[in-house]
Amino acid sequence: MINKYCYEALDKCLTDILRCSTSYNAHFPFGEWLLKIGDDLAGDTTDGELIVHIPSDILVKNSETALDDLIDFVYPDVINLSVENYFKDRAILAQTLDCVTDVNNKMTAELPRHERDYLSSDFVCAEEENMEFELDAFSPEILNGINYSGLPPHKLIVKVGAPVMLLWNIDQTNSLCNRTRMQVRRMGNHVIECKTLIGNKAESIVLIPRLNLIPNNETLPVRFQRRQFSIIMSFAMTINKSQGENLSKVGIYLPRPFFTHGQLYVALSRVTSKDGLRVLLQDYEHLEDNCTMNVVYREVFENL
Repeated sequence: MINKYCYEALDKCLTDILRCSTSYNAHFPFGEWLLKIGDDLAGDTTDGELIVHIPSDILVKNSETALDDLIDFVYPDVINLSVENYFKDRAILAQTLDCVTDVNNKMTAELPRHERDYLSSDFVCAEEENMEFELDAFSPEILNGINYSGLPPHKLIVKVGAPVMLLWNIDQTNSLCNRTRMQVRRMGNHVIECKTLIGNKAESIVLIPRLNLIPNNETLPVRFQRRQFSIIMSFAMTINKSQGENLSKVGIYLPRPFFTHGQLYVALSRVTSKDGLRVLLQDYEHLEDNCTMNVVYREVFENL
């Protein structure tokens, strides 16, 4: 059975197809290929999935410096950053939080700006469902190590000028919602001053406070609270977080083939022009160097 997330993805897919039908007229072969990927028609079938060949002109050659080459394409001259709204319409996309974290940590370390580390305060929620032994077993050190999508890390490293993304809705009336991208201006003890990059209030100066965040995730072993700024570095973001974005420079980092419905199409369709797209495939043992998997559940399209 296809759950509601697949139907939401389909709705987004159809909306993007309408956008792409005009956006990619100037690059008809690429636009045609992209639409076929969205319709699950591009590639060679194997075990119910499709092997897709990535065009050579958008493929980053796999080498020891391949990730650096991808970063240099999306963020040229980032060390000498001086362009207004430099981060507004560019991003690196990846499938998993681990890959996103690796890219963000690498780029944060290379950005020559003032840095500050913010450590969270984590503790188990004192509720009836948390038995006494759980309160004792899950020490602050163990809770500090919990990291998953939608939750800021225990150790949040922030630099002036770096792009960040909101992870929670904190002020919807002022467009401070989940997935809002911003750029850090100043860092204080209790607030971080940012400039919004997207939304109907782009260019606004906002103050992001520390919040008491209680994750609502049934897979977590215990219900706990993390007091932290609800942001994460955003040189890179997960493909799911990129839905709705319209970017001029996109790098897609794929250290393993796709495994989720529609993700390949979502990633490729974030860019406004083929010239602004590069794809890096790495460590595919059973596929050719220029191939990845496209996963589309055909039953989603039934009865439409």
